[in-house]
Amino acid sequence: MADWSFLDWPLFEDHHRRLAADIDRWAARSIPAITETAEAHRDVDATCRTLVKTLGAAGWLRYAVPASAGGVHETLDVRSLCLIRETLARYSGLADFAFAMQGLGSGAISTYGSDALKERYLPAVARGEKIAAFALSEENAGSDVAAMQTCFSNDGRRCVNGEKTWISNGGIADFYTLFAREAKDSKRITAAVVDADRPGFSIRDRIEVIAPHPLATLRFEDCAVDDADIIGEPGSGMRAALGTLDIFRTTVGAAALGFSRRALDEATGRAQSRRMFGATLAEQPIAQERLAEMALDVDASALLVYRSAWTKDTGKGRVTREAAMAKLFATDQAQLVIDKAVQLFGGLGVTKGSKVEELYREIRALRIYEGASEVQKLVIAREHLKHHQIGKY
Repeated sequence: MADWSFLDWPLFEDHHRRLAADIDRWAARSIPAITETAEAHRDVDATCRTLVKTLGAAGWLRYAVPASAGGVHETLDVRSLCLIRETLARYSGLADFAFAMQGLGSGAISTYGSDALKERYLPAVARGEKIAAFALSEENAGSDVAAMQTCFSNDGRRCVNGEKTWISNGGIADFYTLFAREAKDSKRITAAVVDADRPGFSIRDRIEVIAPHPLATLRFEDCAVDDADIIGEPGSGMRAALGTLDIFRTTVGAAALGFSRRALDEATGRAQSRRMFGATLAEQPIAQERLAEMALDVDASALLVYRSAWTKDTGKGRVTREAAMAKLFATDQAQLVIDKAVQLFGGLGVTKGSKVEELYREIRALRIYEGASEVQKLVIAREHLKHHQIGKY
């Protein structure tokens, strides 16, 4: 059962409280029917397509685009995005993934794209008719974006060449928000939209991971990009990438929080029902200690996640430090919370098909994508030192 007591915090408004109740009721009714079937596990691509269409038809994807493109809010409301991701993650990691990628994949268009680009893509994203993807990472340029090799040609034609890897929704996306160097030796990054049917674009291979979802390596070979496909000004792609991550990095922490809450619920139920040594597991001091640690980590994560979201929504500017803290703490602690849940389940905890075993696989990637935990520590330290030097603390 969801614990909604945190919604009483002054970080939320009444529309957030209504949203939390509505998405929880909907998810409880709709998500299991899509994800908890044998076919859902056999054909993850089809399941993701179904989830995107279902989320779009129900109106939830309207939170992933601005009001000018059919969205709910004038600008993306991070608290709403976090509440939706946290709730979906409690029910299904794949449902959370489907929602999150619609926002991340189109986020640069929402924030920096021209009116024509917004009109071309965002209404279809909100309806679940177009699947989006965010193509930034490369084999040797994940955390180190400056090592990017994919680039545009400088022979008078704007064609892109190179490869992107670890791209979520790779293979099923209708379009990719691509980041590439302006030229081979240029330090300037340009963002552009590339449709999946564009000549010169292909899927080099699909990547299988421990928590299955669509993931692929993309190849670009003299793939033409028109001026109308450029997001913002040429050379402003790094700003678009970092600005998009500034919004969505906090929501990764929210997804981890959803996993943590579900793990705590599962562990609590197990502890209350499992009898050993003449009493329930919940009556054993060591189990109580574990449950206390888990509850503490869940609440601390929630405070950091929703502080970051509130700070962004209330016009405080960039939340690089707050988002890094939220993402780092919530994902790292979720790993520990879920591990403790597995331990409390004993042998059942590592049995394929149990919820805590699924959560154990689902959480691991969140500590890597959109900035690994180690990178978040560097970001936090640099922001701390920068603010300290200017006397902000």
